[in-house]
Amino acid sequence: MRQPTALIADDEDLPRAELRRMLASAWPELRIVAECEHGPAAVEALDEHAPDIAFLDIRMPGLSGLDVARAASGRCHAVFTTAYDSHAIEAFNAGAVDYLLKPVRADRLAQTVQRLQARLQAQTSAPDLSGLVEQLSAQLQRRHSEGTGAGIGASAPRLRWVSASVGDVIKMFSIDEVLFFQSDEKYTRVVTAHDEAHVRKALKDIAEGLDPDVFWQIHRGVIVRADAIGRAQRDDTGRITLQLKQHAERLLVSQAYTWRFKPM
Repeated sequence: MRQPTALIADDEDLPRAELRRMLASAWPELRIVAECEHGPAAVEALDEHAPDIAFLDIRMPGLSGLDVARAASGRCHAVFTTAYDSHAIEAFNAGAVDYLLKPVRADRLAQTVQRLQARLQAQTSAPDLSGLVEQLSAQLQRRHSEGTGAGIGASAPRLRWVSASVGDVIKMFSIDEVLFFQSDEKYTRVVTAHDEAHVRKALKDIAEGLDPDVFWQIHRGVIVRADAIGRAQRDDTGRITLQLKQHAERLLVSQAYTWRFKPM
């Protein structure tokens, strides 16, 4: 049997490092192929490394752990790490995924490792997580609306305005105007229906202030407003290109994000 592989995704350095250390003790044969500090990087790592297992923090900027699990569905086994109390997340008991309550205990991690080893040894196919992820997402959002816990991805304040310098002029864009953000070397291009500008801020930093239900990452370097998308066109090679409602530019969807455009 080949050496099993995994990625760890958590936006906090200490929990990520601690989980790596504990896994090295509990499962020395497991090779960590990627460590990611936000959701978009985790999706890219899934595509690049095709790990057997993904350890996913539920709350991450840009894309939550649930969003990453959608991308991982059918491709690898998922384990969520969460600060939510276990009795409030009944959907985990479905058994398709496991979860680790933070701070992670060694005995609880050992149980998870045993389950994962058994699944890999039996060559059990990675489960379809789409239904379970929707159930978890609805459950956690309900807890948030009832005031019993923090919402998914609520770690950063929402971005409301984007200010960009163009010569001696400072342009102000309401976030409601923005159609898409695009990485452009050291800058990020901000595009509206009738204007555009560049800001001196990395796309991953901007993503932390965006509502992931409103703005979708579709490429390592592109985030688009979901309701600005007119249609998604798939070519003969399976590549997807987006046509926007209010802008002539077409946007390419990378393979790692094609899961967003599966027919309902």
